[in-house]
Amino acid sequence: MKSFFNLLKGDRTIWFTVFVLTFVSLAAVYSSTSMLAYKYQGGNTVYYIFKHFIFIVVGFFVMYFTSRLSYKFYFKLARPLLWVSLGLLFLTLFESSTNDAKRWFTIPLTGISFQTSDLAKVSLMLYLAKVLSVSQDSEEQLFAGFKKCLIAIVGVCGLILLGNFSTAFLVGFTSLFVLFIARVKIKWIFAGIGICIGAGILLILFASLLGFHSRVDTWKSRVETFMSSDSESSRESNYQAEQSKIAVARGGLTGVGPGGSVQRNSLPHPYSDFIFSIICEEYGLIGGLGVMIFYLIFFYRCLYTIRNSERAFPMFLSLGLSLNIIFQALANMLVAVNITPVTGQPLPFVSMGGTSIIFTSISVGIILNISRYAGKKELVEEIEEEQNVEEITDYPFIAG
Repeated sequence: MKSFFNLLKGDRTIWFTVFVLTFVSLAAVYSSTSMLAYKYQGGNTVYYIFKHFIFIVVGFFVMYFTSRLSYKFYFKLARPLLWVSLGLLFLTLFESSTNDAKRWFTIPLTGISFQTSDLAKVSLMLYLAKVLSVSQDSEEQLFAGFKKCLIAIVGVCGLILLGNFSTAFLVGFTSLFVLFIARVKIKWIFAGIGICIGAGILLILFASLLGFHSRVDTWKSRVETFMSSDSESSRESNYQAEQSKIAVARGGLTGVGPGGSVQRNSLPHPYSDFIFSIICEEYGLIGGLGVMIFYLIFFYRCLYTIRNSERAFPMFLSLGLSLNIIFQALANMLVAVNITPVTGQPLPFVSMGGTSIIFTSISVGIILNISRYAGKKELVEEIEEEQNVEEITDYPFIAG
């Protein structure tokens, strides 16, 4: 056992929180999919949980690999990876849609599909971290870096917006937060927000011409339904949120017990978008708060890594990646308790899925690698010499 833990490099608390959330995921996914598997997979109740388990195992291997791979490697990878992400996001617009949303890209000749927005989220944070880290010497450099970042943000979020408004919003919000921490002036950020809003409006105006009018109607319907949730007609149309509230209410303080969920048979996507509702139903308020606490612990350890980073690039990178995960988790939980309109965001490391697990694992692996050197200046200088990355060595981050 001791030798096993010695293999886990980086912040052990982050590893522990991921293990716990994964264990919760296995229990919740099995409970929410067993009836579906029995119905659609010839009575094989473990069909979906087995596939989910395979993705979790692959995710841990990916996390372990990226935790061992120096974060300096991503410094040179940031720009080409961003271009690849933009290209894939563009190609996704021509893919067949799922529920009127074009989010998946199928790799030719393989039949393998993945959500291009998950790759784009990671690549955008890499690019922002790189540009901002080498723009800290003067106001002129910072403004030039800000303009580059803004173009990247508008490009990525704009392409995501046509298929997934909530993801585009969360990625944009995270990006602006990173800009703020990088000491970009507030007036520049507000100007950037104005540009993003203007670009978003133009995209929506042209959405009908591009064949995305149904998504615009969906966004409008969800907001209107959420804002008028007291009416009887609204409750009928807001079926997902109503069923989710019933699940949370049934759970009470201690829940109905593992596997005792009734709402899993009524909730759409109880294994992904509304898995937090199933957790609250089966494990009650205690279980729901427990999951929230582990996300808070994860974020606290990420903040510790950020605070103790000796260089700007790893600091900005770990900030952006951790905020991507936390904001997504927060969006999922807020939807489950009907505080925000339905968004379709999975709960990181808990919801069933392939793409989300893999790219979240990559993000956490990078954060774990950064945590290995947090507060250890000698190790940072040593690895910079080994990797011969002068750009990072020359630009330490100085708070103030």
